Amino acid sequence: MGGEKTEKATGKKRRDARKKGQVRRSTEVNTAFCAIVMFGLLFAIWPTFVDQMTGVFTDNHGSASLLKVSDGLNINEVSALFLRILLGFFAIMAPLLGAALLSGVAANVIQIGFMFTTETMKVKLNKINPINGFKQMFSPRKLVDLAKNILKILLVGYVAYNDYISLLDKFGSYVGQDIYVSFIDIMRTAFLMALKMCLVMVFIAVADYLYQWWKYEKDLKMTKQEVKDEYKMMEGDPKIKGKIRQKQMQMSAMRMMQQVPEADVVITNPTHFAVALKYDEKTNVAPTIIAKGQDYTAHKIREVATENGIQIVENPPLAQSLYAMCEVGDEIPDELYQAVADILVFVYKQKGRIR
Repeated sequence: MGGEKTEKATGKKRRDARKKGQVRRSTEVNTAFCAIVMFGLLFAIWPTFVDQMTGVFTDNHGSASLLKVSDGLNINEVSALFLRILLGFFAIMAPLLGAALLSGVAANVIQIGFMFTTETMKVKLNKINPINGFKQMFSPRKLVDLAKNILKILLVGYVAYNDYISLLDKFGSYVGQDIYVSFIDIMRTAFLMALKMCLVMVFIAVADYLYQWWKYEKDLKMTKQEVKDEYKMMEGDPKIKGKIRQKQMQMSAMRMMQQVPEADVVITNPTHFAVALKYDEKTNVAPTIIAKGQDYTAHKIREVATENGIQIVENPPLAQSLYAMCEVGDEIPDELYQAVADILVFVYKQKGRIR
């Protein structure tokens, strides 16, 4: 059970997969979107497109052009003529090619957003392994792709066949008409048919995108152990963190104990709590907590205080209040001023600092 992938992918797993180029993307969406843009544009501009193409031939193969080379064509003139035709065709095709490029980019951005990675371009030897290749031929993914392509051919073919049957009578009416007008109309009818087939591809693309989404989520799923391991890697092993925290507390306690000899007085519970106070009127407005502890730490504070001749005063309520209300380095709160002041006066008298 521990090895079953039942957990949704974490944010880190998704980010790592994206860096490797693993995203939920359907090629059918790209195909359908690009086809609709291309055929829709051709349907809209076809007459202008034909006029422009005709213009290229007229300019370079018309009577005016032939008169210029009545003495014959040499190799340089043929090359120049060929280059002019290519440039003319490219200028006409550039908007279509640009539309195809932009539609392809837009389809990818819509699906996966902006992304650049070189991971997919790296050479992976397992991809050229014939055994792996043979296995992939019969993998579930390949079978799904095969079924998808068969369905696409059947549906698109059905739409094309129905349109073709319905247009058979129309084709007869072109007999005897102007060739140019007939050609324009036939091609626009063909583009309209292509757009209908594209609409079928849209339904296939939506279904494929939903499948790719489901497959992507399924492939990214993690085992409970993988989630735990990732958490440990990101947040640190709890055992190690516990040891670090313990070490930090020990170091903090050592620093605190080193300050106990500087205390003016240690107030105790008498055994459960101990709070060491120091008052320096030149640097502090009120007495400051320089050490505090409970149980074992309280015992160590009393022990160090005894070794260094620091006065220990038993006052359970005050010791408990100071321990609960203050942290090491804090000045005592206003409400405890009087109680602490009385103790300091007593201690100072004992040491002869005041009379």
